[in-house]
Amino acid sequence: MGSVSQPGGLLPDRHPTGDFFVCDIFDALPKGDLASMEHPLFSLSTRPDRRILNYMHNDVEITVTPSVKGLATIHDKDILIFCISQLVAALNAGKTVARTLVLQAHDLLVATNRETSGDGYKRLREAFERLAGTRITTNLETGGQEVTTGFGLIESWQIVRASKGGRMAHVKVTLSEWLYRAVVAKSVLTLSRDYFRLRKPLERRIYELARKHCGRQPGWTVSVDTLLKKSGSASPRRVFRKMMRDMIAADHLPDYVIEEIPGDLLRFSPRDQVVEAGDASQDRGPPLTPEVLEQARRMAPGWDVYGLEADWRAYWQRSGRAPLRNPAAAFLGFVRAKVAEE
Repeated sequence: MGSVSQPGGLLPDRHPTGDFFVCDIFDALPKGDLASMEHPLFSLSTRPDRRILNYMHNDVEITVTPSVKGLATIHDKDILIFCISQLVAALNAGKTVARTLVLQAHDLLVATNRETSGDGYKRLREAFERLAGTRITTNLETGGQEVTTGFGLIESWQIVRASKGGRMAHVKVTLSEWLYRAVVAKSVLTLSRDYFRLRKPLERRIYELARKHCGRQPGWTVSVDTLLKKSGSASPRRVFRKMMRDMIAADHLPDYVIEEIPGDLLRFSPRDQVVEAGDASQDRGPPLTPEVLEQARRMAPGWDVYGLEADWRAYWQRSGRAPLRNPAAAFLGFVRAKVAEE
């Protein structure tokens, strides 16, 4: 099936299929580590960025140093999200995990909504090089430990096997101890799969911050100055404010809506809280009570129950938004089937 252009400025879904919810690579819900969602470790530039970045917030100090290839970009982070997702899925299934993963390059490209053309593989290789070359020095805590240390975003990578055409087929990646510790400690959050369809680096970064700070709370209010600092954007304040106003007007951030409020503040709210009464089916769909989510948590110990909920809602939307007499039973049946698949 070919790509279909989507409204709202999102990239097309390059690999649409009705069976994503049973496909192995999509069983691993996208996950981001809390530390890099909270603090700016990745460049938002679309050109080679060779600046040394220094960031200080509260007691956290971070220095990001590029290689000759430039800083790792927020689009390069797709690789880390894919690795984290695979590790968390394995942990949830009770499997043994390690810092080194062997990945199928094609699966990585498909899962992160990238092109599987020759250029797609070339860009993937360049992303690995930037991730391995970018160095982080920080006292940022992961997995309950605060240690001032320096490391690469990935420790190493290598092409294990190339295809007949010379493209990477399998690639071995060793994550930094710092990142691996965060994954094992489950210091991660589930991301929307539409994150990979966001075109602009700043949109991805703002979504990460909204997901980290808003979560399932009623909302998150932040000043423009603080958001500019936390985003890592190099734009002047007035330009940044204009970009945020454009983002508000476009209104295609997954899961959250943004509004400008008096006092030079921005308010992020979950989309399910701004749907007009009677129109819930137009957005998140049938409601689930906290009691139902707790029952799902007991059925799937160790799983991300909110990730399961997001997966179920996405499946419901893809299947035509059929009216449900008993949404709770439908959701719990979905959870039961997912657990049985493992």
